[in-house]
Amino acid sequence: MSPNLRTREGNQQASVSAPASSDRKAARLVKLYGDHLAVRYVPKSVQGYLTLVRQHLDWLGARGVSLGEVRSQDLLVYQGDLLALRKRDGRSYSTSHQMRQVTVLKSLYGFLHRRGYLLTNPAGSLEYPHVEQRLPRSVLSREEARRLVMAPGTVAPCDLRDRAILETLYATGIRAGELANLQLDDVDTEERLLRVVLGKGRKDRNVPLTRPAAEAIEAYLLHARPRIRGAKHSTLLFLAPRGGRMHDDTLNTLVRAWAKKARIEKHVTCHTLRHSAATHLLKGGADIRHIQKLLGHASLQTTERYTRVEVSDLKEVLQRAHPRGR
Repeated sequence: MSPNLRTREGNQQASVSAPASSDRKAARLVKLYGDHLAVRYVPKSVQGYLTLVRQHLDWLGARGVSLGEVRSQDLLVYQGDLLALRKRDGRSYSTSHQMRQVTVLKSLYGFLHRRGYLLTNPAGSLEYPHVEQRLPRSVLSREEARRLVMAPGTVAPCDLRDRAILETLYATGIRAGELANLQLDDVDTEERLLRVVLGKGRKDRNVPLTRPAAEAIEAYLLHARPRIRGAKHSTLLFLAPRGGRMHDDTLNTLVRAWAKKARIEKHVTCHTLRHSAATHLLKGGADIRHIQKLLGHASLQTTERYTRVEVSDLKEVLQRAHPRGR
């Protein structure tokens, strides 16, 4: 942090750490806030929030400011310090990182204000930094997507599982974490329907399956899943080779391996399939609001990234439609 930070008047001589009673009160409030988060978010998200809260408390403690005394000016100074922070390599943190910091501050102080621990909400005046909506770095072509989902074989248990995973990711555009949490009861291959329970934002949604995805899941359930260790005692739809939940890193490694097998040179992850599904739907004439529901976006603005066509598309249109294009 910069040594020239402004601090509350009269606290220049404050000790580095707050009094013990203030520390205990802050710890109690953070515990209450953590319990509040736990009923709304998955454990990984809760841990991420609390890590940023503790970072903020360290900053307050170093300036002799207790959690109950924070003013809007303090938070504006803190936000300025965050913007000045640099990574070890000297680069600044991304705008999305700054967004998360502001989100956590608004969430924490909003909670304390609603519960009566603060008379006013000092985070009410904080503004989010402007985030430039960027297109995904890589989107598969339709041919590349077809080669990828068909890369696994149809005999070995892991191949059948991976084929079902790839078809599901491309058909529905669900996130890696949402796929990993799917239960056996969440899929109906006859109705070709998938239920995503407590997706991002703790929201449920139903998404349709393509016929190839439903058939791939059914083949996996009949011929592969029973042969995976721990299948009898697990309710998870997709199991790791030795049983248990498939983590995001495992799923991304799986996708990259099959992309390489399919001779796709692009950097491919589970999220690449999500972006590709949305892009292909939009180009095929799907309404953007339907795509929003499919992907589980809270805001239509997030989905609108896919309306920004690439230069290659414009060149093709120009060549085909402009009188001087040929």
